[in-house]
Amino acid sequence: MQSRNPVLSRLGQNNRQSWGGPTASPQHLQDMYNAPSYAPPTATRPMTIDDVVVRGAITLGTLMASAALAWYLNLGTVVIAPAVIIGLVLGLIVSFRQSTNPALILGYAVAYGIAIGVISHVYNYIYEGIVFQAVIGTMVAFGGVLAVYALKIFRPTPKFTKFVVAAGFAAIGLMLVNWIASIFTHGGLGLRTDSPIGWVFSVAMILLGCFFLLLDFAAVEDGVRAGVPEKYSWLMAFGITVSLVWLYLEILRFISYFFNND
Repeated sequence: MQSRNPVLSRLGQNNRQSWGGPTASPQHLQDMYNAPSYAPPTATRPMTIDDVVVRGAITLGTLMASAALAWYLNLGTVVIAPAVIIGLVLGLIVSFRQSTNPALILGYAVAYGIAIGVISHVYNYIYEGIVFQAVIGTMVAFGGVLAVYALKIFRPTPKFTKFVVAAGFAAIGLMLVNWIASIFTHGGLGLRTDSPIGWVFSVAMILLGCFFLLLDFAAVEDGVRAGVPEKYSWLMAFGITVSLVWLYLEILRFISYFFNND
C-alpha cells in the first residue's frame, strides 16, 4: 500500500530506483532534493454560518459605533447628504461587483452610521424616545423574519425573489419621483407625508425590508450549502446590514406619524 505521507512516498520511489529501476540523472536528483516535501492546499475554507455571524457583528458594530459617535458629537444635518452619498456609492460598488472587500463594506457601515446617527438625533429631539422604539421595532422585525425562515414557515422562491427585487427598484424610483415632485409641490406625491398614502407607503416599505431579509437569509443558507469561500461571509453580512438600515429608517419614519410627544 502506498503511503499518503509525501516524505515516505519519496523514499519508496528512491528505493524502487535503487532496486533495479532506471538510473536517475544528477539534474533529476537535484530537482527531487529541491522540491518541497509538502504542498499547502490551495483551496480556501468554505463559508459557515458562524463566519456570517462574526462578520455581521463586525459590520453592524461598526455602523452602530459610527452612529453613536455622530449622535454624541451632534455633527448637524449638513453631514447627512455627504454621508449618504458616500455610503450609496460604496454600497453600489459592493452590490454590482459582488465585492468581498472588508474595507468597502466597513466604509459603507461608517458612512451610513454617521447618517443614521444624525438622523436619529434629529428625530429624537423632535419626538423624545422615538429612537428607542424604532430600535426595538427593528429588532422585533428581524427576530420575526428569522423565526419565519428558521421554522420554514416561508422560503423564498425564484418568482418571489424576482418580485422583491423588482419592487425594490420600483420603490426607489417612486421615492426619487416623489423627491423631484416635492421641489415643485409641497409634499410631492405625498409618499413621505403624515397622510393615509404616506402611512400605506411606509408599511409597504417596512414589509419590503422584511422581504429583503428573507432573501438575505436564503442567500446565506445557499452559500453555506454550496461551499462558497469563507470571504463571501463579508458579502452576506453586507446584505443583512443594508436590509436592517432600510428597516430601521422606515420604522423610525412610520412611528413618527403617530408619536405622542405630550
